[in-house]
Amino acid sequence: MKNDPSSELVFFALLARLGSLSAAARALDITPPAATKRLAQMEQRLGVRLVNRTTRRISLTSDGETYLEHATRILADIRAMEDQLAGSRAEPRGLLRVNATLGFGRTVIAPLVSDYARLHPDVQVQLEVTDRPVDLVQQGYDVAVRFGQPADSRLSARRLLSNRRFLCASPSYLSRHGVPQTPAALQEHRCIIHRQNDEAYGAWRFTRERQTEVVKVGGALSSNDGDIVLGWALDGHGILVRSEWDLAKYLETGRLRRLLPAYTLEPADLFVYYPSRQHMSARVRGFIDFLTAHFETPPKRAPRGSGSDG
Repeated sequence: MKNDPSSELVFFALLARLGSLSAAARALDITPPAATKRLAQMEQRLGVRLVNRTTRRISLTSDGETYLEHATRILADIRAMEDQLAGSRAEPRGLLRVNATLGFGRTVIAPLVSDYARLHPDVQVQLEVTDRPVDLVQQGYDVAVRFGQPADSRLSARRLLSNRRFLCASPSYLSRHGVPQTPAALQEHRCIIHRQNDEAYGAWRFTRERQTEVVKVGGALSSNDGDIVLGWALDGHGILVRSEWDLAKYLETGRLRRLLPAYTLEPADLFVYYPSRQHMSARVRGFIDFLTAHFETPPKRAPRGSGSDG
């Protein structure tokens, strides 16, 4: 491995992201002792300890956090400079880092990455799927595909797909417990809770004629996995809020019934996020355009296992 300053920045940013020297060594195709030596040389040269080591994981010291903050910014500036210089090239090339939600990324985005890579063999795509939100800027991603608008003002977003949320339950559940006629009646029902990110669990927001009502619901079953809660609803365990993308085929076949259709819930539109930059590289611009073209004619239904955040 080179010992120039830029390679040290890359090494440390990778180490911080992966959380272990062995994982960083594998990613860089070097031996773990070489990675340990590299870190020791950096700390000796700087005169500070950058990480706290355990047998398996590392954590950043306050000096390490400062180093990472500057390293991330410098690397982003270098990439922006290279993107600007390469912007005149029509053919996308270089490294493209993509993040997506776990289930949806595996079943929908990964096949699209395969198609994109086949069209653009000079682009090296790194797809990472996670079940929690990520900081695109801090973690160095080029794009992220997520449900819901980004809260980060540093990001731009393009809507890929409009995706409503519906309230639903199986016919077997409704035959045993009745059909709720108002949002408030849900408090008397068994509801299945999808625990997402840092949202308030079990607080369902309904809107009708510009009037909004928030209902705190409860039930015996909850999970952070969208496919699991959908399966429980199909099994007749209770009432669920889920996205149109995931529910379409079950509503069509009658395995689930939509409830309170006069009310609307907050949508789960699909977006592609990307850091706001004046000069966007051909590989990023091309990938965003590729996704947009695909979702302009989305399938009518999603397969079980699509794992959206709806």
